[in-house]
Amino acid sequence: MHGIDEKDAYGNRLLLDVGLWLTQNIKDHFTKERKMAINMKYIDPTYMIRAIQSNASDNIYCTLLAQSAVHGAMAGYTGFTVGPVNSRHAYILISHVTETQNTVKLTDRMWARLLASTNQPSFLNCDESKGGKCVKILST
Repeated sequence: MHGIDEKDAYGNRLLLDVGLWLTQNIKDHFTKERKMAINMKYIDPTYMIRAIQSNASDNIYCTLLAQSAVHGAMAGYTGFTVGPVNSRHAYILISHVTETQNTVKLTDRMWARLLASTNQPSFLNCDESKGGKCVKILST
């Protein structure tokens, strides 16, 4: 990876995005050496939205998830994710996660709790004159 000519606040040379570099190398490996066509998506984590700062509990939880994922990958497992099951971290097959689709009720208390804890607006417009029907606002 080649750096760019800019420096961060501490004087270290800024490097290019490792995620894009890694994605391209993985694609090249499978198309050139394995002769396999793959469809790979890269989601830049800087585009993820979080309305509040992370706290120590978030940091510990994310560290545990990351360590569990790395241990599973180093053990040779593929097609899995990690998460808490009965208060223990477990390897969960992606096929089990995606076999059913959950729906989120935007008028439910759990959704309201999520919005309150992350300080996000609801984007709902509830009209009492139409029987309490709520519609999603597409533009604000």
